[in-house]
Amino acid sequence: MSSGALVGLISDSHGLLRPEVFPVLEGVDRILHAGDVEDPHILVDLAAIAPVTAVWGNVDGRAVRAATREEALVDVGGVSVGLIHGHQVHPDYVRLLARFPGAGVIVHGHTHVPRCEAVGNVLLVNPGASGKALRGHAASLAMLTVRDGVATVRHVEIGGPAGS
Repeated sequence: MSSGALVGLISDSHGLLRPEVFPVLEGVDRILHAGDVEDPHILVDLAAIAPVTAVWGNVDGRAVRAATREEALVDVGGVSVGLIHGHQVHPDYVRLLARFPGAGVIVHGHTHVPRCEAVGNVLLVNPGASGKALRGHAASLAMLTVRDGVATVRHVEIGGPAGS
Protein backbone atom coordinates (compact mmCIF):
# COMPACT_ATOMS: atom_id res chain seq x y z
CA MET A 1 0.00 0.00 0.00
CA SER A 2 1.07 3.58 -0.52
CA SER A 3 2.01 6.06 2.20
CA GLY A 4 -1.64 6.46 3.16
CA ALA A 5 -4.35 3.92 3.81
CA LEU A 6 -7.84 3.64 5.27
CA VAL A 7 -8.72 0.28 6.85
CA GLY A 8 -11.98 -0.91 8.39
CA LEU A 9 -11.53 -2.83 11.63
CA ILE A 10 -14.32 -5.19 12.62
CA SER A 11 -14.73 -7.96 15.18
CA ASP A 12 -17.23 -10.17 16.94
CA SER A 13 -19.85 -10.31 14.20
CA HIS A 14 -21.30 -13.47 15.76
CA GLY A 15 -23.22 -14.34 12.61
CA LEU A 16 -24.74 -10.86 12.19
CA LEU A 17 -23.55 -8.40 9.57
CA ARG A 18 -25.54 -5.23 10.24
CA PRO A 19 -26.54 -3.21 7.16
CA GLU A 20 -25.02 -0.12 8.83
CA VAL A 21 -21.57 -1.66 8.27
CA PHE A 22 -21.67 -1.15 4.50
CA PRO A 23 -21.86 2.66 4.28
CA VAL A 24 -19.26 3.03 7.05
CA LEU A 25 -16.78 0.78 5.24
CA GLU A 26 -17.41 2.23 1.78
CA GLY A 27 -14.14 3.40 0.27
CA VAL A 28 -11.75 1.55 2.61
CA ASP A 29 -8.59 0.04 1.13
CA ARG A 30 -8.81 -3.12 3.25
CA ILE A 31 -10.87 -4.74 6.01
CA LEU A 32 -9.39 -6.56 9.01
CA HIS A 33 -11.76 -8.87 10.92
CA ALA A 34 -10.56 -9.87 14.40
CA GLY A 35 -12.61 -13.05 14.73
CA ASP A 36 -15.80 -14.56 16.12
CA VAL A 37 -17.26 -14.35 12.64
CA GLU A 38 -19.44 -17.50 13.06
CA ASP A 39 -20.88 -17.32 9.51
CA PRO A 40 -18.27 -17.52 6.71
CA HIS A 41 -20.67 -15.71 4.35
CA ILE A 42 -19.92 -12.55 6.34
CA LEU A 43 -16.36 -12.63 5.01
CA VAL A 44 -17.69 -12.99 1.45
CA ASP A 45 -20.02 -10.02 1.94
CA LEU A 46 -17.21 -7.90 3.38
CA ALA A 47 -14.94 -8.87 0.46
CA ALA A 48 -17.45 -7.18 -1.87
CA ILE A 49 -16.34 -3.90 -0.22
CA ALA A 50 -12.56 -4.41 -0.05
CA PRO A 51 -9.96 -7.17 0.41
CA VAL A 52 -10.42 -8.92 3.76
CA THR A 53 -7.85 -10.36 6.14
CA ALA A 54 -9.56 -12.29 8.93
CA VAL A 55 -8.58 -14.42 11.90
CA TRP A 56 -10.68 -16.93 13.79
CA GLY A 57 -12.01 -16.47 17.29
CA ASN A 58 -12.82 -18.89 20.08
CA VAL A 59 -16.42 -19.50 18.91
CA ASP A 60 -15.62 -19.93 15.21
CA GLY A 61 -16.25 -23.37 13.82
CA ARG A 62 -14.58 -25.42 11.14
CA ALA A 63 -15.90 -23.42 8.14
CA VAL A 64 -14.57 -20.09 9.41
CA ARG A 65 -11.28 -21.58 10.61
CA ALA A 66 -10.72 -23.11 7.16
CA ALA A 67 -11.00 -19.64 5.59
CA THR A 68 -8.91 -17.75 8.16
CA ARG A 69 -5.79 -17.98 10.33
CA GLU A 70 -5.21 -17.74 14.07
CA GLU A 71 -3.24 -14.52 13.63
CA ALA A 72 -2.00 -12.29 10.84
CA LEU A 73 0.54 -9.54 10.31
CA VAL A 74 -0.17 -7.07 7.51
CA ASP A 75 1.44 -3.90 6.22
CA VAL A 76 -0.85 -0.87 6.17
CA GLY A 77 0.73 2.21 4.64
CA GLY A 78 4.12 1.24 6.01
CA VAL A 79 2.82 0.37 9.50
CA SER A 80 2.92 -3.25 10.66
CA VAL A 81 -0.51 -4.31 11.98
CA GLY A 82 -1.01 -7.47 14.05
CA LEU A 83 -4.43 -9.13 13.98
CA ILE A 84 -5.68 -11.73 16.48
CA HIS A 85 -8.95 -12.48 18.25
CA GLY A 86 -7.40 -12.10 21.70
CA HIS A 87 -8.90 -14.97 23.68
CA GLN A 88 -5.37 -16.40 23.64
CA VAL A 89 -4.14 -13.71 26.06
CA HIS A 90 -7.36 -12.57 27.80
CA PRO A 91 -7.42 -10.61 30.12
CA ASP A 92 -3.82 -9.36 29.76
CA TYR A 93 -3.81 -7.81 26.29
CA VAL A 94 -0.40 -6.19 26.87
CA ARG A 95 0.94 -9.73 26.24
CA LEU A 96 0.11 -9.11 22.57
CA LEU A 97 3.18 -6.88 22.36
CA ALA A 98 5.42 -9.95 22.66
CA ARG A 99 3.33 -11.83 20.11
CA PHE A 100 3.70 -9.08 17.49
CA PRO A 101 7.16 -7.53 18.01
CA GLY A 102 7.68 -4.56 15.75
CA ALA A 103 3.96 -3.95 15.17
CA GLY A 104 2.76 -0.37 15.34
CA VAL A 105 -0.88 -1.41 15.76
CA ILE A 106 -2.37 -4.60 17.20
CA VAL A 107 -6.06 -5.27 16.58
CA HIS A 108 -7.99 -7.74 18.71
CA GLY A 109 -11.58 -8.50 19.65
CA HIS A 110 -13.06 -10.92 22.19
CA THR A 111 -14.25 -8.53 24.93
CA HIS A 112 -16.83 -6.68 22.78
CA VAL A 113 -15.57 -3.48 24.43
CA PRO A 114 -14.24 -0.76 22.09
CA ARG A 115 -10.80 0.57 23.00
CA CYS A 116 -7.72 2.21 21.64
CA GLU A 117 -4.82 2.32 24.07
CA ALA A 118 -1.27 3.41 23.40
CA VAL A 119 1.27 1.14 25.06
CA GLY A 120 4.63 2.68 24.29
CA ASN A 121 4.69 3.18 20.51
CA VAL A 122 1.97 0.56 19.85
CA LEU A 123 -1.77 1.11 19.57
CA LEU A 124 -3.83 -1.76 21.03
CA VAL A 125 -7.22 -1.57 19.34
CA ASN A 126 -10.48 -3.39 19.89
CA PRO A 127 -13.11 -2.23 17.39
CA GLY A 128 -15.89 -3.51 19.67
CA ALA A 129 -18.60 -5.95 18.64
CA SER A 130 -20.09 -5.37 15.22
CA GLY A 131 -22.84 -7.94 15.75
CA LYS A 132 -24.76 -8.10 19.00
CA ALA A 133 -23.30 -5.61 21.45
CA LEU A 134 -22.67 -6.52 25.09
CA ARG A 135 -21.81 -4.90 28.41
CA GLY A 136 -23.82 -1.74 27.70
CA HIS A 137 -21.78 -0.76 24.66
CA ALA A 138 -23.26 0.04 21.27
CA ALA A 139 -22.34 -2.16 18.33
CA SER A 140 -19.30 -0.65 16.69
CA LEU A 141 -16.36 -0.96 14.38
CA ALA A 142 -13.26 1.18 13.96
CA MET A 143 -11.45 2.97 11.18
CA LEU A 144 -7.65 2.87 11.02
CA THR A 145 -6.05 5.69 9.07
CA VAL A 146 -2.34 5.63 8.27
CA ARG A 147 -0.77 8.77 6.83
CA ASP A 148 2.97 9.21 6.46
CA GLY A 149 3.61 6.29 8.81
CA VAL A 150 1.34 7.61 11.58
CA ALA A 151 -1.65 5.49 12.62
CA THR A 152 -4.85 6.95 14.07
CA VAL A 153 -8.03 5.14 15.05
CA ARG A 154 -11.62 6.28 15.37
CA HIS A 155 -14.55 4.17 16.56
CA VAL A 156 -17.92 4.30 14.81
CA GLU A 157 -21.14 3.21 16.54
CA ILE A 158 -23.37 1.21 14.20
CA GLY A 159 -26.13 -0.01 16.51
CA GLY A 160 -27.85 0.46 19.82
CA PRO A 161 -26.70 -0.66 23.28
CA ALA A 162 -26.57 -4.22 24.60
CA GLY A 163 -29.27 -6.55 23.45
CA SER A 164 -30.05 -4.64 20.27
